[in-house]
Amino acid sequence: MPKFKTITSWASALALFPTKIAAQVYNGGGLQDGVNSTGNFNLPNADLRTVVLNILETVLSFLALAAVVVVIIAGIYLIVGLGSDESRDKAKKIIQYTLIGLLIVLFSRVIVGLVTIFIAQRVG
Repeated sequence: MPKFKTITSWASALALFPTKIAAQVYNGGGLQDGVNSTGNFNLPNADLRTVVLNILETVLSFLALAAVVVVIIAGIYLIVGLGSDESRDKAKKIIQYTLIGLLIVLFSRVIVGLVTIFIAQRVG
């Protein structure tokens, strides 16, 4: 019986407050105005190779930043562990794996640079 009481209380509350639903109306220009306004964004007119290269360099830069943050976190973990062997070994492993990952990121950055130079020579 409590469910019925809840339903009736909601129904009576809705009856007290009549709702009015109104859709939003767009009073702007048509499709052509929207197409014309896209010219105001000043987007770069670069080729696909340059865009992909910029994206890859940005991602690799953020990965290098993340590696530095993880090394700092491992150092904090070492300090908070108060010199126990378990926390020292865990922090040491975190730093080792992070440095290996950082080396992979740096080598991949070099590989991306070499591949783009090679492709530029072939295409150009």
